[in-house]
Amino acid sequence: MKRVLFHKSVMPPWLTKITAEIHESSGLFPSAINHVLINEYHPDQGIMPHQDGPAYFPVVAILSLGSPVVMDFTPHLRLRSGDGYISKDQSPCAESCAPERDSFSVLLMPQSLLIFKDDAYSDFLHGISDSPTQCYNQVVNEAEALAYSNEEDSRKDGDKIFHRDQTRVSLTCRLVPKVRKNLFRF
Repeated sequence: MKRVLFHKSVMPPWLTKITAEIHESSGLFPSAINHVLINEYHPDQGIMPHQDGPAYFPVVAILSLGSPVVMDFTPHLRLRSGDGYISKDQSPCAESCAPERDSFSVLLMPQSLLIFKDDAYSDFLHGISDSPTQCYNQVVNEAEALAYSNEEDSRKDGDKIFHRDQTRVSLTCRLVPKVRKNLFRF
């Protein structure tokens, strides 16, 4: 995986144009986006379930390029209560496809923009499985998945799947309200 981080003061013009368009068209960021993390993922690479944290304004925009991928949202541990919270599904695709209660998934198509905030930002972890095979049984935008998949990919043991065969690049755009200069002094 390759990773590049840009802050507002060093963003190239093409990236400033993209972030300005997201800011202006969404109306969800109170000021200009000043932080962009660009990640490159190979077909078998994902990202562990995580939360972006309090350093960022509680909204994130993810521009997805290249291979489509399924992003899973699972409730934060602090919201889980009692036994039986996690689904006990034992199907062949159980590890990658079985949802937890209240979890959901979104298919990120090439050139798509996913913006999430509020409860989705603060109460859920988001991640992508480390697998070239993506299961889209539970995606909230299944119509897009069906339009993308082909006949040989679409079914395996009753699960709806597709194979990631390209590199994926994501631009994670956020607002950092307090930017500290000279954080590290040597």
